[in-house]
Amino acid sequence: MAYNSLESCLLDLEANGRLIRVKEEVDPYLEMATIHHRVYEAGGPALLFERVKGSRFRASSNIFGTLDRSRFIFRDTLAQVQQLIDLKNDPMQALKHPLSYLSTAMAAFKALPLKNPLIKPVLYEEIRISDIPQIQHWPMDGGAFVTLPQVYSEDPDQPGIMKSNLGMYRIQLSGNDYVQDKEIGLHYQLHRGIGVHQTKANKKGEPLKVSVFAGGPPSHSVSAVMPLPEGLSEMTFAGALGGRRFRYCYRDGFAVSTDADFVITGEVNPGENKSEGPFGDHLGYYSLTHDFPLMRVHKVYARKNAIWPFTVVGRPPQEDTSFGQLIHEITGSAIPNEIPGVKEVHAVDAAGVHPLLLAIGSERYTPYMPAKQPAELLTIANHILGTGQLSLAKYLFITADDAGQLHTHDIQKYFSYLLERIKNERDIHFHTHTTIDTLDYSGTGLNTGSKVVFAAYGDPVRKLSDELPEVLKENSLLAECRLIMPGVVAIQTRKYKDAMATQAEIKSLNVLLKDKLTELSGIPMMVLCEDADFTAASLRNFLWVTFTRSNPSHDIYGIADFQENKHWGCHGPFIIDARIKPHHAPPVELDPEMVRKTDRLFAIGGSLAGIVN
Repeated sequence: MAYNSLESCLLDLEANGRLIRVKEEVDPYLEMATIHHRVYEAGGPALLFERVKGSRFRASSNIFGTLDRSRFIFRDTLAQVQQLIDLKNDPMQALKHPLSYLSTAMAAFKALPLKNPLIKPVLYEEIRISDIPQIQHWPMDGGAFVTLPQVYSEDPDQPGIMKSNLGMYRIQLSGNDYVQDKEIGLHYQLHRGIGVHQTKANKKGEPLKVSVFAGGPPSHSVSAVMPLPEGLSEMTFAGALGGRRFRYCYRDGFAVSTDADFVITGEVNPGENKSEGPFGDHLGYYSLTHDFPLMRVHKVYARKNAIWPFTVVGRPPQEDTSFGQLIHEITGSAIPNEIPGVKEVHAVDAAGVHPLLLAIGSERYTPYMPAKQPAELLTIANHILGTGQLSLAKYLFITADDAGQLHTHDIQKYFSYLLERIKNERDIHFHTHTTIDTLDYSGTGLNTGSKVVFAAYGDPVRKLSDELPEVLKENSLLAECRLIMPGVVAIQTRKYKDAMATQAEIKSLNVLLKDKLTELSGIPMMVLCEDADFTAASLRNFLWVTFTRSNPSHDIYGIADFQENKHWGCHGPFIIDARIKPHHAPPVELDPEMVRKTDRLFAIGGSLAGIVN
């Protein structure tokens, strides 16, 4: 179904039992986000808030809250878009099977942006930033934020929509030192196209014109987060996925998405930054206050009866998880075509996406050699770490499966397969003093940390233990030990103090365990943590704790470790210190009082009665 607005999508969801209207007045300060969080956790429907305190505009969230709902929204176009991606990767398919690809011709036409349409709904009225629902999501947030923005910029050297960039970079609307209605914060991170545009504008000494679109057909929001193959424009993708050409015009030199619900236009001047944040982000922690570009507001437009879309991010999974799942469905064939030898790549959502990447590759370099060991896998690993946003991966586990039975989305089976084969003396490779995700505070500074590649291949070298070895039981040095999964143990120890104290603790562990390597042969991996019961309680907890709270170069140790010709390895288990460090950002947590306040909506007679137990 080709939606011409956000409201047309929401009405379709409502007609099919996939949306509920919240008729009670709700407060944009924490309450709306708390309602969203509770409904999402319960697997509930999309929400339309009809009365937002302090604003005359309605708001909507949880639109993409489940993969099933996202599939429903794009039910008429998803297959065609997948075919377009396939054709981009392998154009010969259209020649081999022309009848199968006839429908893609119309999809390709819908991909062409339409300039200056006769009807321009978003130009209905001019408003102020303060008229927009000022939604604050978490208690420590620095103010109100836009969490489903479509941030548009053009290449100063090649202006025009076909060389433009559309990205989802969070926008701070209020708080800190921003002048209300005149200034907003523009937060973007590494490997984002807008950075290239701002660099070019800075060199020219010119302001970069930026437009922030909100709402409109849902395909526009999805296109802003798509990691598209080179040569595909986000606006063309939005048209193809939405079954409706992306409509736009220019006002005062700024691009305007005419089908959007809201458009904010403004300029980013060279060298102008202001403190942005904190903000409870998708790793499950607050991103702290840092200087980011300042956007000087020019004009703000809204369509008649506009609806403000938002989402809530926090400890995964959240609504943005469904974005990732949808993206994987659409572009699953793109990465194997872009990186030779790759069969699968999985950015693990439960670990915050960028901290943990699982990959399956090929091992074809030396079929004549009797010994099986990583060779091509290391080449593929370097290619992965040099490709777009995949390069932000902090932990990369990679293996090859000659039988073709392994899949990266079966996470526990994947870890078991790799850990059965890994040789800790050989298969751990560090990259130090490099970039990591801006939102990851486990490193040594903003954007700064390390990476590690675990590359394993060959026949199994161990049988993973499915119970704790005796040496890990009832030991005064180890407060608690829990088996997380076969071969992986959580060790509860005292809270992190400093690097010197940690070195002493690792030394004590080595004294205790280095002569017990035979007994520990089925345990190749250990995790130091403050709460072993929590860490081992679920796969989700293990992934979140282990890979968001550690910096590989600083927090990986080993039993009977060694260094040889600049290579580090260990003869016993490798250890990841996943305790919270003093420089880490605090985790996001719901305000208990706000949870109690929202109970009224879920009680009998409330708009959301019966959704939450």
